Amino acid sequence: MSAPPSPPREGEEGVLPLPVPVPAAVAGDDKVLAAAQHIVKSLATSKNAADDMIRILSGFDHRLSFITSDLFPSPSPGLSDAAGGGGAEAEREEEPPSLAAFDAAEQLIHLWDTTPEVLVFEAPEDDAAHYLAAVDVAVDHLAAGGLAVSGRAGVAVQLAMARLEDELRHLMLRHAVPLDASGLYCSLRRLSLGSMDDLDTSSEFDPATPHSQEGAPDTARSASLAGNNPFDDQVFDLVRPDAVDELRAIADRMVRAGYASELVQVYCAIRRDLLDECLVVLGVERLSIDEVQRIEWKHLNDKMKKWVHGVKTVVRCLLTGERRLCDQVLAVSNELRDECFVESTKGCIMQIRNFGDAVAVCTRSPEKLSRILDMYEALAEVIPELKDLFFGSYGDDVIHDLEGVLERLGDAVKGTLLEFGKVLQQESSRRPMMAGEIHPMTRYVMNYLRLLVVYSDTLDTLLDDNGAGDVDHNFLHNGTDEDGEYLKSLTPLGRRLVKLISYLEVNLEEKSKLYEDGALQCIFSMNNTLYIVQKVKDSELGRILGDHWIRRRRGKIRQNSKSYLRNSWTKVLSYLKDDGHGSGSGSGSGSSSSKIKEKFKSFNLAFDEIYRSQTLWKVPDPQLREELKISISENVIPAYRAFTGRYGSLVDSGRNLGKYVKYTPEDLENHLSDLFEGSLGSANHSRRRS
Repeated sequence: MSAPPSPPREGEEGVLPLPVPVPAAVAGDDKVLAAAQHIVKSLATSKNAADDMIRILSGFDHRLSFITSDLFPSPSPGLSDAAGGGGAEAEREEEPPSLAAFDAAEQLIHLWDTTPEVLVFEAPEDDAAHYLAAVDVAVDHLAAGGLAVSGRAGVAVQLAMARLEDELRHLMLRHAVPLDASGLYCSLRRLSLGSMDDLDTSSEFDPATPHSQEGAPDTARSASLAGNNPFDDQVFDLVRPDAVDELRAIADRMVRAGYASELVQVYCAIRRDLLDECLVVLGVERLSIDEVQRIEWKHLNDKMKKWVHGVKTVVRCLLTGERRLCDQVLAVSNELRDECFVESTKGCIMQIRNFGDAVAVCTRSPEKLSRILDMYEALAEVIPELKDLFFGSYGDDVIHDLEGVLERLGDAVKGTLLEFGKVLQQESSRRPMMAGEIHPMTRYVMNYLRLLVVYSDTLDTLLDDNGAGDVDHNFLHNGTDEDGEYLKSLTPLGRRLVKLISYLEVNLEEKSKLYEDGALQCIFSMNNTLYIVQKVKDSELGRILGDHWIRRRRGKIRQNSKSYLRNSWTKVLSYLKDDGHGSGSGSGSGSSSSKIKEKFKSFNLAFDEIYRSQTLWKVPDPQLREELKISISENVIPAYRAFTGRYGSLVDSGRNLGKYVKYTPEDLENHLSDLFEGSLGSANHSRRRS
């Protein structure tokens, strides 16, 4: 950067008459030094004027600085002194600057105005300090209101403010820290101010084709990103620190000159645009309510996740950095820095608020609940931090608006839970599970409820509005006083979970009636009830619902097991009853023999029918499947062994061997092992006696 062009020659308007012209690049050092010596000596009688003029002339050429040291040993103030309003400024306040000092300051301001393409703060460091000093002189003269130069001072200040406005804009843009999403997220993690944890429950509940989500909800943690980025020192600067002093010096002059509104306009416009760019980097889009409601769930889910991460990053990185920048650059006025902070961040906050409101009024459907809870928790988490950033009259409205969004998101959570309960009550698909296995609705609902437990603290807070009013004995079949006390002991979320599971149980009971076979109804009920119990036991649901709830469901499984045995095997076992036929004689009468033969034939037919159907039925849980087989064997095998031992030889001997006694007890045992596997049994198990 070369020095500014030489000052206008003597006789031009607004120029201090000099004994000799002093262009910046005149041929011959002697002429330059001689002119400066003459000017300094002529000003020696006025200390104030001399100080100002020495400072200004030193900026014309670095060689002029040393000739003043013998006459005036005090050092020329640097940029920090000029920016801080030190002793020299205090002296000016006590005594208005001399006319000579103003003339020199005016000349320097006009000189820089002739080179608009050159920036003061890109010139050597002393040039900026000298220019700011000249601005101080012009502002002081304008404030003093001397009639002799008031018009000239106004023009000089106006020119200076126009340049400082451009310099401010250039410095803020040039020294803005480049931002990227990975850098912002890494900074957030390093500051230990938030979590990148994300829970995904994107499956949509469709009664026709419900989705199954086995196991615990997926938890995806963003991988740590290596490499250099501007946030490694854990201090989030939005503008490089070496430019902050210069920005503050400019802001101080603009405020002193009465250009605060222009300062606010330029500062806020630049910072607002940069923050908007940051939101784009973070993936937080500007969307209207109509646009949000038209987005299909897959894409909306992604935008909601980005909003959650974006809110934490914006508040903890960007807004915290923005507050710090405002406090540093606009330290001249508390009111000004509060106003600029609110104005700079208004667009960013509005974008966050609008998306939150749009989601809160979207159509309520179960798959959105987890994401809405994520949004609610993220906003609830940062609002106390926002209160530390936005305060006073300017910040109250911001906090009030965001608290309104939080309340509406909370209402959306409660409304979505109510809607989910209605879906469970009204789901009326008529397609039974052919093998009596676990219904997809059961899988979906239980995995859904397990996911909700992750938000137990938040849901307890939101649902606590209902208090004990949630307690209703109708939600537990055959509710007793003990059940009522149990419900009252639960947390608000616990009571809501009991209610939702009871809706599921009632719906499953209705679906069991789609089976004509009473035994298959029992198998269906056992499978689904056991699945519900296992999902509760193996998760935080068990802690919330407690042992009482689990015991009640296990009792229901035992009742269904007994009902299954009664429905399936009572008739079969009736053919093995010893009602006295053939007793008292070795051969028995013809009538008795005929009845025994009929019993064996009926038993064989009934057992074959059960075998064909129940080998296709499914009991997925191996323990329950084995327990059922053992119960059947304990009831059937001893009765069959006793009956064949007593009557087998009477009806099945000689040429009729195997005609009536089709199975040995071992055959039955092998056949029973094929039940509830969901496939046809092995033909090898049928062993006829040859």
